[in-house]
Amino acid sequence: MNRMVTLSAVAAAALVLSVPAGLQAQQAAMTFFITSVGPGKGGDLGGLAGADAHCQSLAQAAGAGNRTWRAYLSNFAPPGVTPINARDRIGNGPWHNAKGVLIAQNVDDLHSDNNKINKETGLTEKGEVVKGRGDTPNQHDIMTGSQMDGRVFPGNINVTCGNWTSSTFGSALVGHHDRQGIADTPFQKSWNSSHMSRSCSQPDLVATGGNGLFYCFAAQ
Repeated sequence: MNRMVTLSAVAAAALVLSVPAGLQAQQAAMTFFITSVGPGKGGDLGGLAGADAHCQSLAQAAGAGNRTWRAYLSNFAPPGVTPINARDRIGNGPWHNAKGVLIAQNVDDLHSDNNKINKETGLTEKGEVVKGRGDTPNQHDIMTGSQMDGRVFPGNINVTCGNWTSSTFGSALVGHHDRQGIADTPFQKSWNSSHMSRSCSQPDLVATGGNGLFYCFAAQ
């Protein structure tokens, strides 16, 4: 029994040592990533709180859990209720990916043509590239529920899957992390606001060109 524990400890230590120290340091300093996986229930993320917790859990596993992580998602609201804008949830920046590449200096920079989100820089918390247009499968649809300026759509437009609590109601507004689309328009090249998904179910998110993924930013 002791021998098995010792061997397991040695194997774990070897695995840690196999990761370059530079990469470990970069991941610890990471302040932006695309989720490597979603919760698996389509647009039902457990609301904003559930989405934030998913970001925090993935960041923790990658060695960057010492920050407060927020999902880049908007919530619609009926008349008289204050909506929640994705841009207002994510802190002030600057934000860097898992390889240390600067994504944006601040919120205005993030929502300008100057931001650096693309297929090569829009990495997961593991520092991996997310499949995009031309790959099999294409997973470039990243859920945001937001307009290009990072704000929610009017309350009569449900593109947030019931404020991220439903896999059967509404649809999700998604962006293309690789800035690629079937038409040469600003919307198809938008990282945060390209089109609506077919529905909020996991199969329909996949069929549209995604995998139920979303952006996470370190707010603190």
